[in-house]
Amino acid sequence: MITIIDYNTGNLSSIKNILKKIGFESVITNDKEVITQATKLILPGVGHFDYGMQNLHNLGLVDVLNKKVMEEKVPILGICLGVQLFTKGSEEGTETGLGWIDGYTNAFDKSKLNSRLKVPHMGWADVQFKSSSKLFIGFTEMPRFYFVHSYHLACNNPADELVHCTHGYEFVAGVEHENIVGVQFHPEKSHRFGMKVMGNFVTCY
Repeated sequence: MITIIDYNTGNLSSIKNILKKIGFESVITNDKEVITQATKLILPGVGHFDYGMQNLHNLGLVDVLNKKVMEEKVPILGICLGVQLFTKGSEEGTETGLGWIDGYTNAFDKSKLNSRLKVPHMGWADVQFKSSSKLFIGFTEMPRFYFVHSYHLACNNPADELVHCTHGYEFVAGVEHENIVGVQFHPEKSHRFGMKVMGNFVTCY
């Protein structure tokens, strides 16, 4: 079962709806027993890093997620805040992240942005593939995705960097490490490109 983790950080129904639109059923849950049966995991989310991590801890989900992802190697897709939580921590707060990706979540450096460029970075943007991935199989043109974020990923291991985007300067917009994949953009808001990404995650991992 495709399992969307509910930790009180956003409208998860949009993820469920796009999966249904492309032919896949899923469940939204924070029930640990249901999560233990998952064959695919999705960790979406919008909002503050510390709030997200605190909710995962308060719901008792960190241990079960670590077991599914790190021991059982179940594929997981992180979206927006979800992928930021994969890192070791964030400039947005003081909580320790899940640490599945060797890196951190940094605020946009406003000193590198001209007066026309605002934070949060919001709207459609092109991405550049840094490495090949099953997540982008079948793309015949350079995709554009919808972003809404004030923080971005910074990886210590360049091999984990999957996609880059530019907002004043180039930043990491997607990562992949073994069964762990995540994107800063919102595939559920990115129309046909987003549907293709979601379909690839479900069928290729």
